[in-house]
Amino acid sequence: MEVLLYIAACLLIAVAGAHSYLGERYILSRLFKRDNLPTLFGGTEFTRHTLRFAWHLTSIAWCGFAAILFVLAQPSITKAAIANIIMVTFTLHFLMALLGSKAKHLSWLVFLLVALCSTLAVQIG
Repeated sequence: MEVLLYIAACLLIAVAGAHSYLGERYILSRLFKRDNLPTLFGGTEFTRHTLRFAWHLTSIAWCGFAAILFVLAQPSITKAAIANIIMVTFTLHFLMALLGSKAKHLSWLVFLLVALCSTLAVQIG
């Protein structure tokens, strides 16, 4: 069973890397050259930043799932280990959303709260 979990985790890491690299190179770069992107907050910059950080958040989420699969392959699994992975994953989500949108996309606040709740759960638990 452990081998299958390791294989699944490696596949997720590979697809996350391919998703970010190929998406940036072949999809986002071409999309951003279009002149008909939606205008938000007075221009298309917010739209571009939102699409870019949302695209890469998917890859980060897949890496978080890969980390959970790696932990599940270990002989002893703790709730704290899973909560710590969630905390790290959503801290990265928080930073990407905050910086990628210059704090205009309010998802950063939710991602920060998820990371903090996960951290507190480990400390209390």
